[in-house]
Amino acid sequence: MSGQDQGTGSTALKGPVFFDRRELELILRLYGRKVAAGDWRDYGIDSFSDAVSFNIFRRSSEAPLYRIEKRPALSRKQGAFALFNQAGLILKRGHELGQVISVLDKTRFEII
Repeated sequence: MSGQDQGTGSTALKGPVFFDRRELELILRLYGRKVAAGDWRDYGIDSFSDAVSFNIFRRSSEAPLYRIEKRPALSRKQGAFALFNQAGLILKRGHELGQVISVLDKTRFEII
């Protein structure tokens, strides 16, 4: 029994990360509004062992316009949620998903 307790604790695998139901509902509500406005047309979800991302496309053949990422390891530091643009720059980071994606509601400007 002395050798069986090795490897427990920090080396245990936690499995892939996913958006929970409330988070996915917030994202899909915004996505639906943008699709109805004709701004976005496609999306994809990537899941990794330490993060999950919701990728937003104007056209499915292009690189994603935006990437909404959840990385729980950063939840105590900068916040688990981040919004990236097409170039990979962070537009907003935070602890609350609603505040992070609210930036995307303000991206459309009207010229007078």
